[in-house]
Amino acid sequence: MLRPTFRDDQPYVNFPLAKLNPGATDVISDDQVLLSLQYSTQWDSLAHVGALFDADGDGRAERVYYNGYRANEHIVGPVDYADDDHFAAHGCGHEHSEARALGIDNFAVKGMQGRGVLVDLAHHFGTDLRDVGYDDLMRAIEADRIEIERGDMLLLRTGFAEVVLSMQREPDEAVLHHSCAALDGRDDRLLQWITDAGIAALIADNYAVERYPARPPSGPGPHPLLPLHHHCLFKLGLPLGELWYLRDLATWLREHGRTRFMLTAPPLRLPGAVGSPATPIATV
Repeated sequence: MLRPTFRDDQPYVNFPLAKLNPGATDVISDDQVLLSLQYSTQWDSLAHVGALFDADGDGRAERVYYNGYRANEHIVGPVDYADDDHFAAHGCGHEHSEARALGIDNFAVKGMQGRGVLVDLAHHFGTDLRDVGYDDLMRAIEADRIEIERGDMLLLRTGFAEVVLSMQREPDEAVLHHSCAALDGRDDRLLQWITDAGIAALIADNYAVERYPARPPSGPGPHPLLPLHHHCLFKLGLPLGELWYLRDLATWLREHGRTRFMLTAPPLRLPGAVGSPATPIATV
């Protein structure tokens, strides 16, 4: 939501400086924005998803994030979701949150730039609902003769962003939840391939990269509802990008027989933020 800034309770849009300095000819406009950082084209930082994990080896699971950073110590919010009552107030205050470690500002310090490689899942599988596991992904990669090397940023076009935009700002939730491909986070071979490939980032044009909710796990016991996020953000320290618009890039690359390009996509340098909007640029 955009709003003007204010000076002495006066909206600072089309503001004539002559009101402050007679004879001045300047007209000034400044604005401010209330912005959800993970609502549209975005990066997830490593502070976005943690896990209940026995980091101390004492048989009790703690709330931790990548590399052992702790909830309420390094990732701070207004509520301490303690095991006993779930809604204990936290001393930081009721509106404050801060990633004192693993925040999105770490991505901005040196930028997010490198070789991007695009796999066009929508071209191969259409826009029907489909969970894409290891076999499907390898089939698409082999069909387009794509080479993925260590350090590449891997982008997946599913067509989801195009379906959203086609709804003209009136999204149909039922249709969206039954459209397009998404990675199958329960596919162990897919997760192992992500590890072995050594990619630097995993990006898609849908809202979670993986299918959410994920299909039920194969066995009983505690499990992540976002297994791909758990694997990438919590275990590997691998950034995720979501809701990127990829159709025009995919079209150009296919017309020119290419799958690689230079990707530049720094987040906002927001100290302590968990995520950030991005304005990605592909240089071809």
